Amino acid sequence: MSNTMQLTVPRSGSIESYMQSAYSIPMLTAEEEQDLATRLYEENDLQAAQKLIMSHLRFVIHVAKGYSGYGLAQADLVQEGNVGLMKAVKRFNPEVGVRLVSFAVHWIKAEIHEYVLKNWRIVKVATTKAQRKLFFNLRKNKKRLGWFSNDEVNTVAETLGVSTKDVLEMENRMSSHDQAFELSTDDDDNASAGNFSPALYLEDKQSDLAVEVENANWENHANSRLSTALVALDERSQDIINTRWLAEDKSTLQDLANKYQISAERVRQLEKNALNKLKNTMVL
Repeated sequence: MSNTMQLTVPRSGSIESYMQSAYSIPMLTAEEEQDLATRLYEENDLQAAQKLIMSHLRFVIHVAKGYSGYGLAQADLVQEGNVGLMKAVKRFNPEVGVRLVSFAVHWIKAEIHEYVLKNWRIVKVATTKAQRKLFFNLRKNKKRLGWFSNDEVNTVAETLGVSTKDVLEMENRMSSHDQAFELSTDDDDNASAGNFSPALYLEDKQSDLAVEVENANWENHANSRLSTALVALDERSQDIINTRWLAEDKSTLQDLANKYQISAERVRQLEKNALNKLKNTMVL
């Protein structure tokens, strides 16, 4: 795939606007996806590839959010996930018979995993101006080993022009150690006792994000079609369907019979006719 297909994710505060833009791009139907994937696979149509990528940016964001607990920039995680998405689109074979999201999730996670493995640290020091000042001056202002006393905390804070909270936070960080990404062989037996490493919880094997997203997309699509179909019904039929099937506090046939001054059997007939109309409209 050419360099023109690279997707640059804005950093820091701009990530929110990027996410809004990504979520504004409509998802593809199964038929649209199949057509684009076939054009890319058989004709190397880069415009088709671009549409496939753009329509799945929201899925990359969804996956990247699952790695937000490692202290890494969300923009970087999304960027790495986008690389995985582009690799997946390039290798996707529409003849296999699966949706792109099910195929791409493994490539997206692989790129994010590798990035986390290379860059993750439990202790992040010197991330702000105040913290940088503390990092380079804290030890030389300390008179003894061990934790600061309250008086020493106040003295250091006043000397360096930072808050006591910043002093305590940096002292805690500098007294901590990086955690190994994977447990050593000796630690394997102690995992159940609380000795966990990041490698053990990078991914929830019991959760299939691809399936979750496909189900969510299907549900949204079905809800949209249901709303459209309901509008086509007359007012009374809409009320019957809403109160009998969609409302949290559902009405009985007799409730609606009393409301419309008709028999319960007539309400049942109206309900059946309305359901048939909805079914016919939604399968078109």
